[in-house]
Amino acid sequence: MEIEAAPTDKSYEKPSGERRGLLLVNTGDGKGKSTAAFGLALRAHGRGKSVRIFQFMKVPSARFGEHRMFESLGIPIEGLGDGFSWKSRDLEQSAQLARDGWERARAAILSGDHFLVVLDEITYPLIYGWLPLEPVLETLAQRPREVHVCMTGRRCPQEIIDVADTVTEMKLIKHAFQAGIPAQRGIED
Repeated sequence: MEIEAAPTDKSYEKPSGERRGLLLVNTGDGKGKSTAAFGLALRAHGRGKSVRIFQFMKVPSARFGEHRMFESLGIPIEGLGDGFSWKSRDLEQSAQLARDGWERARAAILSGDHFLVVLDEITYPLIYGWLPLEPVLETLAQRPREVHVCMTGRRCPQEIIDVADTVTEMKLIKHAFQAGIPAQRGIED
């Protein structure tokens, strides 16, 4: 490891633009997309802001660690799907759940009632063709000026990346699963 000197001068000027709701995207093949979005939700909630989380691939009855914690904090988190596509018994039903879920998420975004709306794993219904891209882009463009939206999932469509304010790509370098270590409670769920 190479040691470097800590900066003693601020390397940037404070931006002079107006504050407004941002579109943030966490994408890529690495771990941490949802985790980062949940951290953002906790940060906003800690500042007294209204947050709403929609999970497009989780079932409504899911009880993962994030569900337990958000429920204890009073942050609404809602599973909209029926699990991973390879577990689905009816992919058309999975697609319909995504479309129905989108209508719920869309209403929450357009209502202006929330400072932050998280659309966790929304890229999957988009890239599987279950959810048309145009209504999503229209909603993002029409949302109230102060509403922030954070979207997660692999292979985010370029059209969303193009209109996003902040895009982070999680890059996979190494994952325990590749070494044969199964998912673990409290880490992956």
